[in-house]
Amino acid sequence: MPEVTITIGGRDFEVACQEGEEHFLRSAAQMLDTEAQTLLSQIGRMPESRMLLMAGLLLADKAAGADDRVRAMEKKFGALQAELEEAREAAMTPNTVEVARIPTEVTDTLAELAAQAEAIADTVEERAGAA
Repeated sequence: MPEVTITIGGRDFEVACQEGEEHFLRSAAQMLDTEAQTLLSQIGRMPESRMLLMAGLLLADKAAGADDRVRAMEKKFGALQAELEEAREAAMTPNTVEVARIPTEVTDTLAELAAQAEAIADTVEERAGAA
């Protein structure tokens, strides 16, 4: 198990980690050191345990804020996904066109009017031909 020396708040620590995890350990230590350096610049020298506690709490606060933002984004993403699915379903549903049905009384009346008009036209033609 490899041992890695990390520096947090100007203090060195020997930490063991799993093989291949050294990079992740150094990255996490760098984040913790950044918070510790901020504390030291604002407060000054403090006991090691207090410095580590405060830096850890600051990182935890940032992580909690990030978690809240992730949850909000996941909720928004879910809503957008549902909206997209509805739009896809609407696009796949064939459009139906409703045509008004003409009542049979109307078509019968129109047929009678057409027959009367033809009869009148025939009468007019006969009189025009006789004249």
